[in-house]
Amino acid sequence: MSDVSVLVLMGGPDAEREISLRSGAMVAAALREIGGFTVHEQVIDRVTASELGTMPGDVIFPVLHGPFGEGGPLQDAMEADGRPYVGSRPRAARVSMDKIASKLFARAAGIRTPPARVLTAGEPCDLPLPLVVKPVDDGSSVGVRRCFTEEQVAAARSELEPRFPRLMAERLITGREITAGVVERELLPLIEVVSAGEFFDYDAKYERSDTQYILDPELPDAVKEEIAHASRMLYERIGCRDLARLDFMVDSDGAWFLEINSMPGLTDHSLVPKAAAHAGLAFPDMCARLTRRSIARMKGTHRRGAKAATAPIAGEDSL
Repeated sequence: MSDVSVLVLMGGPDAEREISLRSGAMVAAALREIGGFTVHEQVIDRVTASELGTMPGDVIFPVLHGPFGEGGPLQDAMEADGRPYVGSRPRAARVSMDKIASKLFARAAGIRTPPARVLTAGEPCDLPLPLVVKPVDDGSSVGVRRCFTEEQVAAARSELEPRFPRLMAERLITGREITAGVVERELLPLIEVVSAGEFFDYDAKYERSDTQYILDPELPDAVKEEIAHASRMLYERIGCRDLARLDFMVDSDGAWFLEINSMPGLTDHSLVPKAAAHAGLAFPDMCARLTRRSIARMKGTHRRGAKAATAPIAGEDSL
């Protein structure tokens, strides 16, 4: 049997480009390690469906993070291309990337999530302090500012409004940072993140070596059940597929849903690979399973260059 030809996409135009390059290199190396795959690594910026069509590969493994690569536009291009691909489809990707939209799904499902507002330039914020100011559609804690005074809010908005098209304010929840990974609808072991800095920011995630990751942390059974229920429900209702990561804060009230990532980081610092390994799923096996699953579900229903399927994804019409 000949090898499966896999196009691993990485890079992109977003703030998390460097993380994408690291994630993509790890996925490519993992597929080569496990065998049975011919891997083509492709660094991209923005790419159209026609440009994508010139690139080799029978299946696409896109490892991009941010609004373009993870938030819908690249998924649109892959749908138009017609090849099977790993990860969520366009509308589920858009909802996951949009923190306000995903919080609306959570609220509709009765899942606890901090109150939040979109910030419109020139208009005051009516949320009480303390709060967090951050982009609506970026990841890796890019542009996140914790604010305890009105002066800090004003400074954060002055800094971030020219850089990001949409900002939001969210009530600041202090407590324990817990993340839940999902692979092929299976909930992975929870991870508690203990950052040596103020919070789990970009440096803590990818640059620092003093961030602690506690697998299967001690939590009240009710909180564990709350996180598991919220993770499974949001994954299904938003319409994610293959993998995702959901972030929570836990305080005396219980678990608070913050956001969902439809293509989480896959670097040696990233949480989903750590949780999968703890569950007995080695990283090369995980990458191979996701690749083969994407082929299996598309086999016989798509051909390269075919019109993209337009059936709605579960939960996508709820907004």
